[in-house]
Amino acid sequence: MRMRRKKWARPELEQCPYYIDDATGMGGKWREGFAEPSQPLCLELGCGKGVFAAQHALKYREANLVAVDIKADILGVARRNIEAMFSVVGETHNNIKLVRMNVSKIEDFFTPDDRVDRIYINFCNPWSREKHKKRRLTHPRQLIQYKKILSPTGEIFFKTDDDGLFEDSVAYFEECGFDITFITHDLYSSDFQGNLITEHEKHFISEGKKIKMLTAFIKDTAPGGE
Repeated sequence: MRMRRKKWARPELEQCPYYIDDATGMGGKWREGFAEPSQPLCLELGCGKGVFAAQHALKYREANLVAVDIKADILGVARRNIEAMFSVVGETHNNIKLVRMNVSKIEDFFTPDDRVDRIYINFCNPWSREKHKKRRLTHPRQLIQYKKILSPTGEIFFKTDDDGLFEDSVAYFEECGFDITFITHDLYSSDFQGNLITEHEKHFISEGKKIKMLTAFIKDTAPGGE
């Protein structure tokens, strides 16, 4: 569903100290922008309304998170959600960045020098029509880009409610040289610990849909890899 234009979004984002509207030239410098640059660097692709990003930044204060989306309107909503959730506990925003970016061109904004430790892909558009599948955030042309910016032991976390997208994505990961180290077709019946629920996830659960999830490492760097 298309989000209505929010006239307040851009003015509020312009005043936000942890928002980046143009990430050109940031490649290789993402860690430098955080108060603690040596902390693990995480990246959420398609952060939506920012509920996951806020939870992650609050729970993992020892990690830095770059939360990315393409639309300023949705990032404006994300900023408000982050502010609200942080204000409840009185924490500072020193381990989170909101960034407007086209994920399909992520190589233009990140480099291998950034050494991303974890990438999250939560409930991305399934793009079910055959002619649109190349737009998927888990499509091989995207996974190849992610491999270039992940640290040698970096991992990807992927969640979806869509059966077709999940099955295709399992094949994509394997095709692109990833080892799938955890997989479930029903997250809430699995033994996975530490799940952070997103706004989409709440909606899908209320509809009785099962949540699919996998984690993947670059082959030969996965735990137990040769």
